[in-house]
Amino acid sequence: MPTPVLICDDSSFARKQMARALPRDWDVEVNFAGDGQEGLAAIRAGKADVLFLDLNMPVMDGYGVLEAIRADDLPTVTIVVSGDIQPEAHSRVMGLGALDFIKKPVDAGEIATILDKYGIQGESVSEHSNAIDVEVDLHESYQEIANVAMGRATDLLARLLDSFVIMPIPSVNMLASTELRMALNQVADGTSVSAVCQGFIGSGIAGEALLVFNESSFADIAELMNYEGEIDSAVELELLMDIANILIGACLKGIADQLEFPLSQGHPVVLGRQVEVGELLKGDAGHWQQTLAIEMGCSIEGRSISCDLLLLFTEDSLEPLNERINLLLD
Repeated sequence: MPTPVLICDDSSFARKQMARALPRDWDVEVNFAGDGQEGLAAIRAGKADVLFLDLNMPVMDGYGVLEAIRADDLPTVTIVVSGDIQPEAHSRVMGLGALDFIKKPVDAGEIATILDKYGIQGESVSEHSNAIDVEVDLHESYQEIANVAMGRATDLLARLLDSFVIMPIPSVNMLASTELRMALNQVADGTSVSAVCQGFIGSGIAGEALLVFNESSFADIAELMNYEGEIDSAVELELLMDIANILIGACLKGIADQLEFPLSQGHPVVLGRQVEVGELLKGDAGHWQQTLAIEMGCSIEGRSISCDLLLLFTEDSLEPLNERINLLLD
C-alpha cells in the first residue's frame, strides 16, 4: 500500500524539486499543500504519514505547523526542508518535534540517507516514477531561488551577530523607475536610511544589488559586535559595509550557485547616508527603465535592526534567467 507523503511548501518550484528528489523505488502517494493551514488539513485527512515541511510560508509558517502537530498529537513524521539554515532555526524545529532538517535546494542522496536512517522508506518496490507533474509558476521560481540564497546570507549574519534573523518571504515584481521609487519608499517607511549598491554581471545576466539600511540599527549592531567606543560617522560606515559585504556577497553567490553561472561583482558604493529614500535614485532615474526587482527583508529578533536587500536585474537578463530556471526543472 503506498505511503501517504505530503510536501508542504508555498513554492511550486520547491514542491517539484522535492517530489523529484524522492527515491524512485519508494511506493508513495504524494500530496501537496501551499501553506501551513492546508498542510494541517491534509494531515488530519490522513494524507501525510510523512511530511516534508517548509518553514517560511504565508498564512501559517512551518513553526506553527509543528506546534499544532505536537499540540494535537497528529499522526505524521516531519522532516523540515528549508532555506533558512541558521543554527537557531535548526534548534527550534528539532525542539518542536521535527525528525530531521534538510537545507534547500534538496539533494536526492540526502533524502534517501535520512529515510534509510530512520527506517521510513521500508521495503522497496520495483522502480516507479515519482516525477509528478507539478505546474511551476515562474514568479514562484524566482522567489524560491532568492529565498534559498537569502537563507545562506542570513545564516552568516546570524553567526556574526550571535542572533536569530527573521527572514520574510521575498517579494518579486517587474518595476518601472517610478514604481521602484514607490517600492523604496515603502521599504524606508518614512525614516532616513543608508544604502549600499553593488553591481553584478555574468552569462548574459546583469544588475545591481541595493542594500537599504535603517539608521536606527547602528547602535544595536555595534553592541552585538562588541564594539566599544563612540559610534561616529566612520564607525557607522564601517558597520554598514560589513553588513553589506555579508548579505550582498552571500546572496549573489547563492543565486549563482543554484543557477550554475559565474557571477562577477563590482565594488560596493555607498549611495547615501542618513538620507530620505528618494535621494537614493536622485539623478539616476533613467538608469532604471524596467527591472526585475526581488526584495528580501531581514530583521534581528529582539533588536531594532532591519534592512532590505533589493536585487535589480536588467530587462535583458530575463531570457537567460528563465533558461537557467527551466534547466533546473527539466
